Amino acid sequence: MARRATLPGRAAGEPPQAARPAAPPPLLPRLARTLALAALLAVSASGLLGAAACGSSSADDVTSLHVLAAASLNEAFTQIGAAFEDEHPGVKVVFDFAGSQDLVAQIGQGAPADVIATADTSTMDKLAGKTAAPQVFATNRLAIAVAPGNPLGVTGLASLSDSGLKVVLAAPEVPAGKYAQQVLARAGVTVKPVSLEESVRGVVTKVSLGEADAGIVYMSDLKAAAGDVGGVSIPADQNVTATYPIATLDATSSRFVSDQFVEYVLSEPGQRTLRSYGFGAAP
Repeated sequence: MARRATLPGRAAGEPPQAARPAAPPPLLPRLARTLALAALLAVSASGLLGAAACGSSSADDVTSLHVLAAASLNEAFTQIGAAFEDEHPGVKVVFDFAGSQDLVAQIGQGAPADVIATADTSTMDKLAGKTAAPQVFATNRLAIAVAPGNPLGVTGLASLSDSGLKVVLAAPEVPAGKYAQQVLARAGVTVKPVSLEESVRGVVTKVSLGEADAGIVYMSDLKAAAGDVGGVSIPADQNVTATYPIATLDATSSRFVSDQFVEYVLSEPGQRTLRSYGFGAAP
């Protein structure tokens, strides 16, 4: 009987062995590659989020900051806004200057706004529950605006009661109008204005155009309109102090940037700019 040949290393009658699968790559190198990839993705995502949070100077990625401010703040805040933009690339400050009561009405009608600055605290109080805690950032005093050179010889508040003098005031609901009524009451003077304006700038405009002989405005307005109007001071015992608060609105879409703007207004550079336009320091 013939014997079967056997493969080397295998005994006769032993079944053939199945082919061995390829060995998997070692676990540690695979894990290291996975962790490295995850770390790279995390760093990339962090960089993108950081860039979005800090803004960008590109035209396609600009944060618009909407600031509503009392009309008397026009020149000072315009300069402050430009300085703030210089220090915060990627931020564009958009202002709306009007009577404080109009600004509050705009917010009530849903106008987009991030920060509001009013010329009195009582108007700001109407936004209670809709803003961060208001902070007083400036003060102001009242004065009488007259034509350049004071051709009619206005000497003080008593002159405004002259029936031959055309006097214009801000409306009573406007902070400047409310303050005007207070100083007139202190002086015991009764005035019949030829018109009541919706902002203190309306008073300045009427006097500068010769449509009125005199009007009660802020000291800062006289400085802003130097050359177009003259000024007559109001004695301290008859005058009042206007108080200006500022606050970030709760509905802001840019809380961080809004708070930074408020902080800049309260900072020394912001305060220096306000003083240069005739405003007094915050109490």
